[in-house]
Amino acid sequence: MARSSDSIKAERINTALKCLRQHASLAEAAQALVRASGMSKRQAYRYLKAAQAQGQPVPVPERKIAFTVKLSEGLIHELRQCAAQSGQGLSELVRQALEAFLRRGRRRGR
Repeated sequence: MARSSDSIKAERINTALKCLRQHASLAEAAQALVRASGMSKRQAYRYLKAAQAQGQPVPVPERKIAFTVKLSEGLIHELRQCAAQSGQGLSELVRQALEAFLRRGRRRGR
């Protein structure tokens, strides 16, 4: 079975927090979460425990999608080396570089 994305986890924790606030007992909150999300009772208790630990709603990260670009072999090789040296994944490395580039462009009045 596929793992839930970070945004789905955040949404489920937030739903669990609402269930905790709306119901008097943990068992009632779990049952409500099962009905609301269609998850197993076991999963519901895990999300309720995470929501209790969090104590407040968590921000839901923006959904990530694949975006394909064509780059030269040399640039790809350099990116892979840089990612390996920094211990980051390629996606994270490229995301940081693009965000820095876009921020720099905005400062110039664009």
